[in-house]
Amino acid sequence: MTRLEESVVDGSKADEAATRQDLPSIDRLLRDTTVAEWVSEHGHTMIARETRALVEELRAEVQASKVSRSILTPESLRLALHQRLSARLAPRMRNVLNLTGTVIHTNLGRALLANDALSHLLKMMSGPNNLEYDLETGGRGDRDNIVEELLCTLTGAEAATVVNNNAAAVLLTIASIARNREVIVSRGELVEIGGAFRMPDVMASAGAHMIEVGTTNRTHLHDYERAISERTALLMKVHTSNYAVQGFTSSVNEAELSTLAHARGLPVATDLGSGALVDLTTWGLPREPMPQDMLTAGCDIVTFSGDKLLGGPQAGLIVGSKAAVAKIRKFPMKRALRMSKLPLAALEATLMVYLRPERVAKDLPTLRMLTRPEADIRRISEMLCPMVAEVVAPRFNVRVESMLGQIGSGSLPVERLPSAGLAIAPASKKGAGRMLDEIATALRRLPLPVIGRISEDRMLLDLRCLEQPSDLTGQLEQLRQQLA
Repeated sequence: MTRLEESVVDGSKADEAATRQDLPSIDRLLRDTTVAEWVSEHGHTMIARETRALVEELRAEVQASKVSRSILTPESLRLALHQRLSARLAPRMRNVLNLTGTVIHTNLGRALLANDALSHLLKMMSGPNNLEYDLETGGRGDRDNIVEELLCTLTGAEAATVVNNNAAAVLLTIASIARNREVIVSRGELVEIGGAFRMPDVMASAGAHMIEVGTTNRTHLHDYERAISERTALLMKVHTSNYAVQGFTSSVNEAELSTLAHARGLPVATDLGSGALVDLTTWGLPREPMPQDMLTAGCDIVTFSGDKLLGGPQAGLIVGSKAAVAKIRKFPMKRALRMSKLPLAALEATLMVYLRPERVAKDLPTLRMLTRPEADIRRISEMLCPMVAEVVAPRFNVRVESMLGQIGSGSLPVERLPSAGLAIAPASKKGAGRMLDEIATALRRLPLPVIGRISEDRMLLDLRCLEQPSDLTGQLEQLRQQLA
């Protein structure tokens, strides 16, 4: 075994421009004692690949006369290779501190899983499980059985099935019930679900012909009635969870629509999107329609999300009548959209939390954050303010401010959550924009990246979702270094 000191550039020439002759060979780098230890730890393949990439990168810089000999010292080469290895092994998906004020943030992973869900998930993923095995009969089982009884108990549905997200649930429902036929829907409910995935596109992808009725702001029962024909297969309601039409408006509720549909021998489907399983007004939050309400109103199929207000993993939940769910479950597309064992385990544990409704606001992180008292948030803000102010001074001023957050992910878009947090403002108006970009970047570069929002020439850190103040205070010294 050798050490790179055998090829050390002479100290008196360290500041001179490097030449190709100064470049170390890949073989010599790999035989260095320290690098050899990395090979033992990580394996030859990765270390050799990164070593080769480093040498090629240095060769290109040498040819461009951008490298001094000091860059090719043994210490510098080891450091450069170690940095490459660290970057390669660092996960791309990382935890962050969500201080944006949006609790269920689409870009930041939406709902946080409950401890029970995390524990169950780890246990089920660490060994074989009965995903599709019936322990009673010893024969093949159905993965839907894992959560169907729970969903029926919680919503009052006759049957239930699940797929990988709510857009898939809507797509599958329409395709299985109305393929090559007509679906009647109000113009005021032609929502864009997200990512340019619009209801008209969902209809087309499902092979159904969409019949729009009413106007953008007003739709009446007779609009649906006049549109029904022998080609009609489904009447559909879509909860406008990601926007609100106010003023001179009118819409048909699910009970009225179900009465009309059933009189004509047609089913009704409604997409709730957010998927609240408990009445949010219990905690002073605005009410969101629940699946159990829609089933009581007569809907044959209700679809909703698992990773929004329900507080679980990404999933599309479908509950309704036995006949309608059976048709959905048998449709060939179902297999392509089914949930894997990982989110299914998390969903089961999340649904079990709802069996004890008095505990959901404590056990589900999403509801716990949504129902957090403003006074508690302000108390934490006042405690943290002087600590953060000392770190960012004198370039920035910090003060505690009242803030208005939101539930997020298309849920209750008009409603705001009274909150509190830290407002960090540049001490000088000159170059304020650049300084705000600088502190935003510094916060994102912390070991646990901090994500706030910039508004009115201030960096706002809404502390509603900060349950452990040490997650922020433990990084203040690194923030100081980032801003230095």
